[in-house]
Amino acid sequence: MKSENFKRFELKPFLIEALSSQGFTLPTDIQERLIPAIHNGRDVIGQSQTGTGKTLSFLLPILDKIDPNTHEVQAVITAPTRELAGQLFDELKKLLDFCPEDEQIQAKLLVGGTDRARAIDSLKVQPQIVVGTAGRMADLIEEKALQVYTATMLVVDEADQMLDMGFIADVDKVASRMAESLQMMVFSATIPEKLQPFLKKYMTDPRHVQVEPKHVTAINIEHRIIPLRHREKIKFIVELAKSINPYLAIVFTNTKEQADEVADAMHGAGLNVERLHGGLQPRQRRQVMKLVKEVKVQYLVATDLAARGIDVKGVTHIINYGLPKDLDFYIHRVGRTARAGLDGIAFTIYEDHDQQAIEKLLKRGVKFTYYDFKQGEWVKLDRAPLGVPGKKKTSRSIETSIKTTTKPKEQKRTGGKAVAKSKKVKPAYKKKARFKQAKEEQRQRRKKK
Repeated sequence: MKSENFKRFELKPFLIEALSSQGFTLPTDIQERLIPAIHNGRDVIGQSQTGTGKTLSFLLPILDKIDPNTHEVQAVITAPTRELAGQLFDELKKLLDFCPEDEQIQAKLLVGGTDRARAIDSLKVQPQIVVGTAGRMADLIEEKALQVYTATMLVVDEADQMLDMGFIADVDKVASRMAESLQMMVFSATIPEKLQPFLKKYMTDPRHVQVEPKHVTAINIEHRIIPLRHREKIKFIVELAKSINPYLAIVFTNTKEQADEVADAMHGAGLNVERLHGGLQPRQRRQVMKLVKEVKVQYLVATDLAARGIDVKGVTHIINYGLPKDLDFYIHRVGRTARAGLDGIAFTIYEDHDQQAIEKLLKRGVKFTYYDFKQGEWVKLDRAPLGVPGKKKTSRSIETSIKTTTKPKEQKRTGGKAVAKSKKVKPAYKKKARFKQAKEEQRQRRKKK
């Protein structure tokens, strides 16, 4: 079988079988470069975007190194959000399902928002692997329920997000209680300068692998950019959402207040919508994700907090209520659609102040198509509206156009004879007449179109 390409990593047979069942054939670039390093006990930094296969690049060698006969914590995997921790745990379970009965490996998911007493009770027998949020793990370590002093492997997934959300201190608490001979694996889309002190504290000569995707976003995503103009934004987004009739659309906002406003407006318009942001109670967030996974929701309004934590099948449309301040989030947002070879469309509502951000995305390789949405119909624009980069700009005004294109009249030669002065006219009369004529001509051209 083609999955035998993974055999050269000398992985346990059940892992090869698990890969075959999921249809994985060739290792990705990051897997090719990191699995041997992790297998040999090196600290690693994997710098890559979503969809590069980084999760398997650490799960496979970790599972290969776990001793199923030793009932103590051997590996700790941390994530910034409950949703992402849940996804990592789901991927782990897919591999563990193929464990032989006499070599069963136990794993536990430990995240905030769940019953603390139940979590403590579940740890009476220590699992070999724990996956979860650093805050909950730190609490359970303080309670002496979770014993990580035996663990020699630590994964910090989405480290830049950990830093942004203020969770690095919790990761530090967990790492400081682990075995002295600690092997740390850090994965992140970016490696901010503020992360360096933490990395230097725990890592020794790490193998740093940076994988740039061939395309900044999936090639089968159409990026439509739409001017807001003078329209009321929430009303416009509701009209846009109604027009697309998606299988599942995610509407991304920059704040939870915006998410609530948009979700309320969409609900008021009769749309099947749910919301997901940090302001919800853990129980509510779990209920929403369950509805999404069961395809009982057509529209999900979410903040960037959930952008890296949503990995559901069937997302056909992304709607950006506005561009994010951190443009990496644009890549993460649109990465929720066009998966597994399917097509997807990403709509972005832009305003004049978004010009610089759009220019940066264009330079990064995002190919926008320019559209407007008028009276329930999509209108493709031949060129970008005024002030939008990437296309030839139109003239600022008709008058400016006249000034730059009208040549000064040549003076007639008279052979030295006196020439009668032309009659006086009101100031700027000719200019106004030319302006009026040009405006009328433009109106006629539009009418013909």
